Amino acid sequence: MKVLAVETATSWQSVAILDESRVLACHDQEAAGSHAKLLLPTIDRLFSETGLTLKQLDGLVVSIGPGSFTGLRVGLATLLGFRTISQLPLAVVPTLEGLAWNLRGTSTLLCPILNSRRGELYWALFRWTSDDRLERVMSEQVGTAAMLGSSLTGTVLVFGEGWTVEASAIRASNPPSATVVEAPDPAMKPSAVSIGLAG
Repeated sequence: MKVLAVETATSWQSVAILDESRVLACHDQEAAGSHAKLLLPTIDRLFSETGLTLKQLDGLVVSIGPGSFTGLRVGLATLLGFRTISQLPLAVVPTLEGLAWNLRGTSTLLCPILNSRRGELYWALFRWTSDDRLERVMSEQVGTAAMLGSSLTGTVLVFGEGWTVEASAIRASNPPSATVVEAPDPAMKPSAVSIGLAG
């Protein structure tokens, strides 16, 4: 099943074409304020690289936030347009869930964190089960670094742009029962590949 996946929830733009779990083409780039300008040319580039057309796809997948309203609007509007043209099914994936797919198979409790840029953070908790399913342990939250830090318990693997910005404040609010572990790539970006796999 070939899908086009688009991630535009943050200033980072990621676009991928997958065939089941195989990545046929992927392009990631900084796109602060430029999602609308960059997205369609990037999609065209991936179609050119793979030799595929929209009609040869089996589905579309897009990230639906939380994140930048402008970026989310560009990604969703683009794929809604593609769906209208092609009648392909469109799946939507929460951005934090997509981030958790970046660490597929990790046994530790996962806490992806995004920066809302309004003095608050978005976060949720996930766990991979033994049969390779992603289980949501805590629903999406929005609040201060202190609220996030105080909500954690047990061993938690943290990552995402929100963590890199507010790591000290989050750690300062951790209860004694929490062991916060920074992921090997703490600043990892949302990925269209992960969105495509999750969708």
